[in-house]
Amino acid sequence: MNTAIQKWGNSQGIRLNREILNQSNLNLGDAVVVEAKNNVITIKPIKIQKRKKYSLEKLVADIPSDYSAEELDFGKPVGREEW
Repeated sequence: MNTAIQKWGNSQGIRLNREILNQSNLNLGDAVVVEAKNNVITIKPIKIQKRKKYSLEKLVADIPSDYSAEELDFGKPVGREEW
């Protein structure tokens, strides 16, 4: 794949087409590490542990039966907050 370095705002970047991402087993939003050594740029995925999935039903079921919600006073508004 041939591409060009392009300007995006104050940064520069390259676009990777879907085929390259598929061949690399990468998806939009995946974390990567970019390194430059001996005039070669490498992009490698960062292995991140997947987040545990939660369901609202399970979270609510785990609330202790003696729990009671209370209102907290955070003080007077600061800046342009409206209460």
